[in-house]
Amino acid sequence: MIAVQGLSKQFRQAGGGWWQRKPARVVQAVEQLSFAAPDGRITGLLGPNGAGKTTTLRMIAGLITPDAGSIQVDGFDVTTQTSAALARMGVLSDARGLYPRLSARENIVYYGLLQGMTREQAHERAEALGELLDMGKLLGRRTEGFSQGERMKTALARALVHDPANIILDEPTNGLDVLATRALRDTLRHLRSPEGGAKCIVFSSHIMQEVERLCDEVVVVAHGRTVAEGTVVELLQRTEQSDFEEAFVQLAFAEETKGSHP
Repeated sequence: MIAVQGLSKQFRQAGGGWWQRKPARVVQAVEQLSFAAPDGRITGLLGPNGAGKTTTLRMIAGLITPDAGSIQVDGFDVTTQTSAALARMGVLSDARGLYPRLSARENIVYYGLLQGMTREQAHERAEALGELLDMGKLLGRRTEGFSQGERMKTALARALVHDPANIILDEPTNGLDVLATRALRDTLRHLRSPEGGAKCIVFSSHIMQEVERLCDEVVVVAHGRTVAEGTVVELLQRTEQSDFEEAFVQLAFAEETKGSHP
């Protein structure tokens, strides 16, 4: 389980050159954001570009230190008990950096070794993940030249090699075709099921249809804040809408809508 409470983060953007006389600007990327992601559920962070989703996931993954707030992963604080918290997580970032000269299997095994697994354990796990993700034919190939879908499968296997209880994905369907997206969706459903380990899965997206089809819980984020959370049905009822896109617009852009109708 992942619990986020009162999370805040500012970034300072440099101003222009001396001839422009522009001072540095402080950007509030995340402001008092809170949500809980339970085990055996898929929780989606849904919001427009620039809403703070990626910054939030990077703080959960321990890549950025928050200015305020707390992040608990299975009871371990990400800031003060970093190693224990990170050991409970598998992270698939949008970058998906793979070593192009290594095969898919070598990429997976190498990450397993970094997670403290023995070489034998990492190889066994790579074979099991190859079967789970239907990538048996890819394991022996260099990742250089892989398609987006093949790269996604390899990166996901790498994130799952140590069998983490919590999985973090940042806009994982970006650049994927329909078949690759469906394959990823099926895999995530399996992982959140009792047969797949009842894992806690958190992913960000700005695609309403993806969230509507996949998520058990939805956290709507706007201007770095949580503006609504619940199931898709609950959010539809709250906004009195029958279309989820309309419900999202009403929730995420409430301030803009009020401002345009004095």
